[in-house]
Amino acid sequence: MTPHPATDRASGGAGRRLAGHRLLWPALALLALLLGNLAFHHDFFAVRVRDGHLYGSLIDILQFGAPLILVALGMTLVIATRGIDLSVGSTVAIAGALACGHISTAARPGSVATMVTAVALALGVALVLGLANGLLVAGLGVQPIVATLILMVAGRGVAQLIGDGQIITVTSAPYKMIGGGYWLFFPFAVLLAAALVALTAFVTRRSALGMLIESVGGNPAASHLVGIRAGGLLALVYVFSALCAAVAGLMISSNVSSADGNNAGLWIELDAILAVVIGGTALTGGRFSLGGTVLGALTIQTLSTTVYTLGVPPETTLVFKAFVVIVVCLVQSPAFRAKALRRRRTNAPRPHKTAGAAPQHQEAGA
Repeated sequence: MTPHPATDRASGGAGRRLAGHRLLWPALALLALLLGNLAFHHDFFAVRVRDGHLYGSLIDILQFGAPLILVALGMTLVIATRGIDLSVGSTVAIAGALACGHISTAARPGSVATMVTAVALALGVALVLGLANGLLVAGLGVQPIVATLILMVAGRGVAQLIGDGQIITVTSAPYKMIGGGYWLFFPFAVLLAAALVALTAFVTRRSALGMLIESVGGNPAASHLVGIRAGGLLALVYVFSALCAAVAGLMISSNVSSADGNNAGLWIELDAILAVVIGGTALTGGRFSLGGTVLGALTIQTLSTTVYTLGVPPETTLVFKAFVVIVVCLVQSPAFRAKALRRRRTNAPRPHKTAGAAPQHQEAGA
C-alpha cells in the first residue's frame, strides 16, 4: 500500500523538527559516552541498593555532577545576557571555607543550628560577591570578563586567607548531609540540585523573567527602547550565579568534610562554560536552555568518569577531555553538519550512462 503524500510530509516534518530540537544533540552526546563506558564495563548501568542507599556508576555521575550542574545553571543565565562569570570557582572556594571555618570554631560543631548559621553565612557573602559583580557590569559598564576576572583572582586568595593557607577539616553530621548524605535512597545533593533546577525553570519559563533575560541578551538596544531595565536584570543574574556557586561549594566541602581554598572549585568555571555551550546556549546571548545545560553538565561529568574508567594516564587526561569536547561541539554545530553533508553529497559517485543508450528526445522522435 502506497503511503499518502500528506503522511510522508507530516513524518518528514516531524523528523526535521526532531533533528532541529536543541536537546537532541546534547542527549546523543551523553548517550554515546554512557554506551562507550558500557562497552568496556558491562555492569556500568547496574544500580544496587546497599544500607538503604543507591550505589552505582550512574548514581556517582549524578552525585559528583550536582555541583557542576548548579554552577552551570547560574552561568546559563549570565551567558544569556551576553555576559560571563569567571569568578564562580573562587566563590565555590570562599563559600566552603566560610562554612567549614565557622563550624570548626563553633562551640557545638555538630549541631543543626551551627550548620544553618554556616550555610547562611556562606550564602550571604556569596550574595554580596554576586552583587559586586553585577554593579561592576551593570552600574559601571565594566566588561563582564574583566569584572569577574577580578574576583576570580582575588577571591582565590581570600579563600586561602580564611583558612590561613591550611585545609579546614570539620566533623558535622548535619553539614555532611548537604553533599554526602542520602534522603529517600537518593543522594541529597542530587535532590537539591534537581529542586533548584526545577525552581529556576519554573520562574524563568512561567513568568516574564526568562523572556526579559533573553531580550536583554538578544538585543540590548531594543530592550532599552521598550523600557526594560537591563541594569537590574544584569545584577540579578550575577547574584543568582554567585548563589548557585556557593551552594555548589557547600556540596563539595561537605562531601569531603573539609575546605581547600586553593583547589576547591579550581577551573570549574571552564567546565561550566563548556556545559552551557554543549547544552546549546550560544555565547552571543539571547535564548538559553536549562535542560540543555543539565545535559551538558552531565556530559562533562560522564567524561571525567570515563577518563578514570578507561585508565587514561593522568598526564594525558586534559588532552583527552579537550579532544572529546571538540568532537562533541563539532557534531552539535549546525554549520559543521551542513558542510559535512554537502561534502558527502559532492563526493558521492554519480550514475554512469549506458554506452548504447540514446537520449530520450531522440527515442521520442523515432
